[in-house]
Amino acid sequence: MTPRRRNRLFNFARIVISAALLAWVLSRAGLAQLAEAARAADLRLYLPAGALAAAGIFMRAARWRALLRAVGARVPGQRVVYLYFVGAFFNTFLPTGFGGDVVRVLEIGAGATTQQAAGTALVDRLTGFIMLFGLALAALPGAWALLPGNLALLIGLLALAVLGGSALLFEGRLIRRLTAWLPRAISPAGDAWVGKTYAVITACGWRGLGAALGWSLAFNLGLIASNVLVARALGLAVSPWVFFAFVPVTSVALLAPISISGLGVREGLYVLLFGQVGVAQPQAVALSLGVYALDVAMGLIGGALYLGAGALGLRKRAA
Repeated sequence: MTPRRRNRLFNFARIVISAALLAWVLSRAGLAQLAEAARAADLRLYLPAGALAAAGIFMRAARWRALLRAVGARVPGQRVVYLYFVGAFFNTFLPTGFGGDVVRVLEIGAGATTQQAAGTALVDRLTGFIMLFGLALAALPGAWALLPGNLALLIGLLALAVLGGSALLFEGRLIRRLTAWLPRAISPAGDAWVGKTYAVITACGWRGLGAALGWSLAFNLGLIASNVLVARALGLAVSPWVFFAFVPVTSVALLAPISISGLGVREGLYVLLFGQVGVAQPQAVALSLGVYALDVAMGLIGGALYLGAGALGLRKRAA
């Protein structure tokens, strides 16, 4: 089987998985109950959630640009914002949340090499998770009384694992030592593409990481606030502490390349997690789809920008 045919089969399987999971979740929630929850939503609260989603694109673009500048790359701010909107399009409509990262790297254009784009894109993603799970740890004492003990403990352990693994990745020396035996072509300690990209990761420096973490704090607070607003729009009185604990888990799970844009997976997770704090299945699914609609809106803007740039011949490639 050729790689191209295998990729097509994998993508078809992901579409089937998405459709099956979504159909199963919707059937259990009940379409009539779900429609009733949607009809009762207060759009006056949903609109500011959309504004936060749009602001989040600009904040993440500023985060990535700070990292690019930290490694000596010089990419115009408007280019970085454009690429982040385009990345949102590919993340929304491709089988994995990493699709947009690949597009950002390939189309970075003048001012950065592919190694600089790839290394900083990974750090960009990781600093988001570091701050998100850092917030989860900080909020866990407030959420502990609201969650089952085992679930709170699991979230805490996951947060510590993310923070510890990221610290090892950024420190660099231990990973280079442990991977020195690998072939140079794939070793972080080598001088091939992988090694050069890892050198970019460790070259971001504390100043670049500090700026990225600052933007991540602002973005993730906005992300959690948008979830809370969607919940309030649906009439759900769920404590904000719960969102600090649950949003990191759903964000990580959606990166698994088993469905299209996390469809089905996201809804199942919302039912599983929010069911632990008394949210009924129809409301949990409505909350999940309400949050997903914000991603779709940003993705559609990115798709329009991408098509426009292609029509005008403005797309660029990394060096």
